Amino acid sequence: MDGYGKRQTPTAIKSNIVNQFLLNLNPFNNQRVNTIRTPWGTINPDVDIFPVVYILFIYGIVYILPYGKEVIGISWFDWLRSEDGPLEWIQFIFFLMASIFSSLVVWKKSKRGVNTNWIIWLIIALLCFFIAGEEISWGERITGIGFDLLRDANKQGESNIHNLRFFHLYLLDPAFEISCLILGWIGWKAWPRFDALPTKRYSLYFLFVAFFFLYFDISYASTIKQIRNDQEIFETLMAIGLCAHSFQAIFESQRNKKQFRKE
Repeated sequence: MDGYGKRQTPTAIKSNIVNQFLLNLNPFNNQRVNTIRTPWGTINPDVDIFPVVYILFIYGIVYILPYGKEVIGISWFDWLRSEDGPLEWIQFIFFLMASIFSSLVVWKKSKRGVNTNWIIWLIIALLCFFIAGEEISWGERITGIGFDLLRDANKQGESNIHNLRFFHLYLLDPAFEISCLILGWIGWKAWPRFDALPTKRYSLYFLFVAFFFLYFDISYASTIKQIRNDQEIFETLMAIGLCAHSFQAIFESQRNKKQFRKE
């Protein structure tokens, strides 16, 4: 039955199922459907399902795509996650967008004064800008212009900080693990009053990242061979999650402003 009590045709039912699925798949959609109807029953997710679909797509489809070596010289999977590959540029775009959106939120909230929530938003805006710059080595990959001091101390010979030997070996992975645990669980659980911290909806964008880096580090210390480094695949989720979170915050502030005017 539809909303008017009329029986739906099989085609309409299928169309409705697809529409509900797509609404929940879009991380930037603010009109989510809490109940997804499927031919096997209903799903009631409290979180975005995009990270799950994304992981399944990467490892279930891209991983086994044929003819990559014949077309581009390497497998499609390795090309996707390669250094300076598609996923790294996607990260740059979404981190940069997250920085812009967060900065807009900071600007809007500054009119109400500086508080802890405002400071967290400012930190997110600055960190997203920093990470975006790091992803392209502050433009070196585009212009070829870099800093010899950073290149000499850099694990990959690039002008960035996150690949400096000490930072890369000892600080990078713990930074991802701790920050993503805060963004994906501790934040909304312990400090729900701070809207700068992502809500439960965006949990999986960060928890998958924390789990991967933790598992990667544990495998290094285990008796078996360390698992493959697929960090680019998971870092992309973090970039999309922060971008979607800050994007929604802009519209949330607009809704609150309209509500305030009505009152």
